[in-house]
Formats: sequence, C-alpha cells, structure tokens
Amino acid sequence: MSNVRSDKPFILAGRTFQSRLLVGTGKYRDMEETRLATEASGAEIVTVAVRRTNLGQNAGEPNLLDVLSPDKYTILPNTAGCFDATEAVRTCRLARELLDGRKSHESRTLVKLEVLADQKTLFPNVIETLKAAEVLVKEGFDVMVYTSDDPIIARQLAEAGCIAVMPLAGLIGTGLGICNPYNLQIILEESKVPVLVDAGVGTASDATIAMEMGCEAVLMNSAIAHAQQPILMAEAMKHAIVAGRMAYLAGRMPKKLYASASSPLAGLIK
Repeated sequence: MSNVRSDKPFILAGRTFQSRLLVGTGKYRDMEETRLATEASGAEIVTVAVRRTNLGQNAGEPNLLDVLSPDKYTILPNTAGCFDATEAVRTCRLARELLDGRKSHESRTLVKLEVLADQKTLFPNVIETLKAAEVLVKEGFDVMVYTSDDPIIARQLAEAGCIAVMPLAGLIGTGLGICNPYNLQIILEESKVPVLVDAGVGTASDATIAMEMGCEAVLMNSAIAHAQQPILMAEAMKHAIVAGRMAYLAGRMPKKLYASASSPLAGLIK
C-alpha cells in the first residue's frame, strides 16, 4: 500500500536514539526521585536547567551528574530562566564549559534554547530566540529550540540552522495538553527538521496524541514530577510515547458521521 508509513530512526546531532521521550530533571522532591523517575521513563535524553541546577559550578552541593551520569544519559542543557538572547547565549557557553570532559565530544554541543518573554506566561520571546539561535549556530552548537506554535517562526528557526523545533503544546507547567493542534499540524507538514512537542503535556493521552500527529518525540517535566506518583507516571509516559508512535505508523481509520457495521450486511442468513 502506497500510504503505509515506515518508521525512521530518531536522530539528533548525528546520534540515533531509541526512546522518543525526553524528560526534564526539575521539580522532583529529591535527587533519588529524579533518578527513579528518569529510569522508569526509559528516556535517553535528559534536559537540565543550567541556571538552576548544580552541574559542578557550586562546589559542596549535590551534583546532578552524580545521579544521572553522562555515561548513561545524553545531558541536554537548557537556557530556562533566560529572558534575552545575550543571557541565553552566555548560559549555553557556560554549559559547554561545565560539561567539557563529562560528556563525549559528539554530544557536547547539543543544547536546548529557550528565551522567555515574561514570568507569568513563560511564553517564548521569538525575536530574542531567533537572535540567540543565529549566534549559537555560528558558534557550532546543535540547537534544539523551544518556540511558539507559529508555523512561520518554526520555519525561520529551522532556516537559521536549528536541528529541531520544539513548539509548545500549552504553556509550561499547565498540563493543558495540545491547545492548538491545527498550528502544530501545519508545523509538522512543513518542517524539514524534527518536531518535538515541548511544554503543556499533562497526562499520557496528551503525549500519545502528539505522537499520533507525527511528532518525532515529546519533552516533558511537570507532567511526571507533579503527578501524585511520579515514578508510575514516568512509566506510563514511556508506554504512551510508544503507543502513539505505533498508531501514527499504522494510520487511523477514517472518521465517519454515521455508523458502519463491523460485519457486512450483505449475505445475512434469512
């Protein structure tokens, strides 16, 4: 059948990953819960807020890298808490220095760029994001970029050299799910780089829907860390991502307005 989808590997910065779930490392009760939830998620990529997490810059404090080893996980530093391009670029440079020697050379330049507009919405400032992306790409960083669900901005970020665009499903930490599936669908249809949903996921069905739409992967933190049982939710998300990807590849049945019998009506025994 010509419309059958065949799966393709999930590749970022030249590396192939088996898991299509990326998880954050903040908001957990303690380091042990962070470790257990991350393990339960099956994630291979974990994102770390450089400005809020000790990666060795604060001597004497617990170091996240002692719990989530770079030998086991790809550490994805992010610029959470940055509100302009200059600050975001500086944070990425700091992350590269902190992780030098703790990560392989191949993954040392992978960063998640997010430049926020304000504290209330944590909506991306797309103008400052574009500025930062252009600088970071020129400096050799592999930039995964958090952005709005505006298809034009997503296109411009990809054209600027970002290796993946990460439109929000909903505002960070809200758990509202995919608020604008139509814009996301346009981004998916047009994008020449991987599209990952970032922010807004609240439960497993949200993650599944994102994958069914054709997203390459989903990144989440609050949906797991703020669950009543984070470790159990992390495992649920692992299965949700797999189920959504399989459903996308399988192709759903067409929607119909009226009923259609499962068994044919023709040839009924009289």
